[in-house]
Amino acid sequence: MSALTPVQQYYKDKTIFITGATGFMGKVLIEKLLYSCSELKEIIIICRPKRGKCPQSRLEEIWKAPIFQRIKDEKPHALKKVTMFQGDITLEYLGLSDDELKYVAENTNIVFHMAASLKMECPLSESINMNLAGTRRALDVARKMKNLVSFVHLSTTFCNYDHKVLYEQVYEVQQKPEDLMRLAEWMDAKTLDAIRKDLIEPHPNNYTYTKRLTEIYVRNHYETMPVVIARPSIVTCAYKEPLEGWIDNMNGPVGLAIAGGKGVLRSLMCDADAKVENIPVDHATTGLIFIPHYVNQMKTRPAEVPVFNLTLGEDQKTSSRWVVEKSMEFNNEYPLSMPLWYPNCTLTMNKYYHWINVVLFMWLPALLIDCLLTLCGQKRFLMRAHKRLMAGLKVLQFFTTKAWNFKNTKFIELCESLTVEEKAIFPTPLQFDKEEYMFNCCIGARQYVCKEPMSNVARARVNYRIMYFLDRVCKIFLCSWFFYWFSSKLGLGDYVCYINPLHLITPVKQ
Repeated sequence: MSALTPVQQYYKDKTIFITGATGFMGKVLIEKLLYSCSELKEIIIICRPKRGKCPQSRLEEIWKAPIFQRIKDEKPHALKKVTMFQGDITLEYLGLSDDELKYVAENTNIVFHMAASLKMECPLSESINMNLAGTRRALDVARKMKNLVSFVHLSTTFCNYDHKVLYEQVYEVQQKPEDLMRLAEWMDAKTLDAIRKDLIEPHPNNYTYTKRLTEIYVRNHYETMPVVIARPSIVTCAYKEPLEGWIDNMNGPVGLAIAGGKGVLRSLMCDADAKVENIPVDHATTGLIFIPHYVNQMKTRPAEVPVFNLTLGEDQKTSSRWVVEKSMEFNNEYPLSMPLWYPNCTLTMNKYYHWINVVLFMWLPALLIDCLLTLCGQKRFLMRAHKRLMAGLKVLQFFTTKAWNFKNTKFIELCESLTVEEKAIFPTPLQFDKEEYMFNCCIGARQYVCKEPMSNVARARVNYRIMYFLDRVCKIFLCSWFFYWFSSKLGLGDYVCYINPLHLITPVKQ
């Protein structure tokens, strides 16, 4: 058996408590801890019933995810180290029973608090209850832990909207988090939403606002508790581990790539030259795993709460234009099957041009197809899908129309502190190829989200070429018709008929 690396030795015989374990990052964190830090003692997770499924059923579904296959093949015993309790961050003491709370308090060494509501337009009371009050409840449980060495709170780099440059520190805000929680307790949801805009200014949504106040609340406990704040940017597909390109949701850029590949997304409000702020989930997970070890190895305790911006380096970031171009190149080679139209997405910062594109190339075709489906006795779906897409785009514009500048000095120093052996085990931004990663993302979206195997590429290419031909024919027809109509209005119809291909089917006025 090979010798343990410093971080593996750190996690040896330790018990980790995780909230939000059923989420995208939570699954990857559990898998990486079990696989690469398998000498740990136990991982305790909480899970609530959801959509008619009990917590045990949800846990069994998690184990079915393809990312856990290598553990099943190589270290099947490791899965037995996961203990699940039914819990909910909206309940006091996370909904744990007295015996469960006692067990957690006596055994836990490290907490990863990752549970949160990512809904940006939900009622403000819900965001406060999940993100701010949920963190208070998690800290209440952590305060009872006798052997706690680190409480890692997962935040977001986008929570400080009013700062042009975001450093690895906590930024103040006028409101106090305690006051906002009291406000949500005695004020009904409708009244709270009525004053929402005044409360969250200058934040564009509830998510970033409550996340910012939560950081302040966590910071206020730094004197008495070993709290740390980790801020990832948009967490996207895995670069290398546990599977290249793996992702299990359509949030953010992946959803856009799929909508574009299907020919549904035709226009996006976006600064084409601005850098895309994302980080592969395996790089963010490496940061989370190493933060407790890194902070506890410091010779002196920092005066301020440690904050880590988990982002890529400036030279590794890409522009939105580059991402779209690479996505199109990939789509030409490995198109999605059954596209609704030939993929072509316009990036613009002009809202009028954007809406012209939306109406002409998204809504009108969707309305026409839905009408045809109704006439054929089929169920309509396109306009409904477009409404959901537009709601998502409205939220996403917050990220795509602003140039962000996140400083990640501490995170890079953490990555550089890894030993040679650790760098081979834990992926970091120091080993990153953006061309390879873009390819992995496209493959991952195709295989894991759209559930399209690579074996159907040949057939998909045929459909892709058909859509290309139809797209060109329709564009030629529309341009010719407009040219002829415009010329007729100028009294040039008799001359245009000799060069207009539509004279074959359109009578010319004499």
